[in-house]
Formats: sequence, structure tokens, C-alpha cells
Amino acid sequence: MKMRLILPACATTLIALIPSARGQAPSTMTCTPITQQEVAALFDRWNASLATHDADKVTANYAPDAVLLPTVSNQPRTNPAQIKDYFVHFLERNPSGTIDTRTIRIGCNEAFDVGTYTFRVSGKTPGTTDLVKARYSFIYELRDGKWVIVHHHSSAMPEPVQ
Repeated sequence: MKMRLILPACATTLIALIPSARGQAPSTMTCTPITQQEVAALFDRWNASLATHDADKVTANYAPDAVLLPTVSNQPRTNPAQIKDYFVHFLERNPSGTIDTRTIRIGCNEAFDVGTYTFRVSGKTPGTTDLVKARYSFIYELRDGKWVIVHHHSSAMPEPVQ
């Protein structure tokens, strides 16, 4: 009978000692506030880095372990070198994005910005511009005092846009 009482108590103690999925005990987590406007400004920061045509500046928006599932490449990018390589080529098309729809969700030191955007890119014919409509998701985390992209997914709309 005592054995039954001891095991649940041990299990409860062990569960309390297991760190959270992020590697920290829940009691040591301090949540830094961020507003929806500040989350929206993170996209603006990223978009402004595209305008520099500098792949290093774009890549600086991403965490070292970020995952990029890009619009115009079948290859997932899972490290800074791969992410930079994608943007070296993407920047050749002079991209500029505008948000069409968005939903922002805020958690503890993380934020989600998901929706649709339109990119203006240089056309395949010199002097022309193409519009690329796509869905996106940006997941940001606060790391070392800076909000960085840890996951970015972008995919062209699956149906023709009227």
C-alpha cells in the first residue's frame, strides 16, 4: 500500500523537475512584451533589408537555426549559408513585398505573423514587373534581446488569382 502512495509522489516530483520543451524550467522564463504593431514592424524590417540587395543583411533577420521554406525554391533552407544562398538569387529580381492580409498571434517571447502578401519582382522581360501573390508565415523568437525569424514559409497561391 505504501508503494502505491510513494510512486505517484515520485512521478509528480519528476514531472516538476523536467524542463520545458524550450530547455528552460517554466519558473525561470520571463516573457518580454511585444505589440501587434511591433510584430508587423518586423516584416517591415525584413522587407527593408530586401531593398538593400545585400543577402547578408537579409540573412541577419534569421536565427542561426532558422528554417526557410521559400517561394521560388524547392529546397528547404536550414542554416545561414543556405538562407543566404537563396536570397543572393532572389534579390536579383528586385523584390518588394506588401502585406495583403495578416493575422498576428503573440506568445511568450514568440510571435506569429501569417497571411498573404504580394511581391513585385523584375519580370523576365527587361523593364517589366511581375506580381507574385503568396501565402506566408513568419515565426519570430526573442533571442539575446533581438526578435529573429526562426521559421519562414512562403508559397505561391495554389489557385489563379482573379
